[in-house]
Amino acid sequence: MSKKEVLRIALIAAAFMAILILSRVFYPRLAAAYRDRPPAASAETVPVDTAPAEAAEIPEADPDAVAAPDFTVYDGEGAPVSFSDFAGTPVVINFWATWCPPCRGELPAFDEAYKTYGEDIQFLMVDLTDGSRETKEGVRDFLQETGYTFPVFYDTDYSGAAVYGVRSIPMTVFVRADGTILDGQIGAISESALTAGLEELLQTENK
Repeated sequence: MSKKEVLRIALIAAAFMAILILSRVFYPRLAAAYRDRPPAASAETVPVDTAPAEAAEIPEADPDAVAAPDFTVYDGEGAPVSFSDFAGTPVVINFWATWCPPCRGELPAFDEAYKTYGEDIQFLMVDLTDGSRETKEGVRDFLQETGYTFPVFYDTDYSGAAVYGVRSIPMTVFVRADGTILDGQIGAISESALTAGLEELLQTENK
């Protein structure tokens, strides 16, 4: 089998995984939300055109649960960090960028949440770093100016954005310690909803 065929199959598999996640986790929440209010005018669209990583091979505790896909990002020193590195630990993933007003609006809540829950829950604050509109240097300056302490990881390959089917940011995903998705939200998340999601993660961990 040629490399081109392998890449095509990988892309099809990743697209299927993204559709499954969106349909099983996010779309029901969005449907309920949009019945009550119109979509926010400040939503941003993020293009995804990079080959994704393979899906995470994490066992599912619930046969109806959706396994969170694996992906690789980079820390501030440029070292690769994979979602699967945190297997056995509850994780909250947030896709964001400095140019996104709704993202910036929810970051104070994430910073406070990290200070409270950071020892028990892994925070993956995934910045969509395309190298032009969003650069590592610009993000570092932003973090220095704001004083945020949560760990930031740079999705320079759009690995995470691809496998999660990210089209609009911010986007938040709550993942149980067994690697299955508990819940998620597309669009800015309130402080109360963030806290509730984190508390539910801890409850599933203690069961």
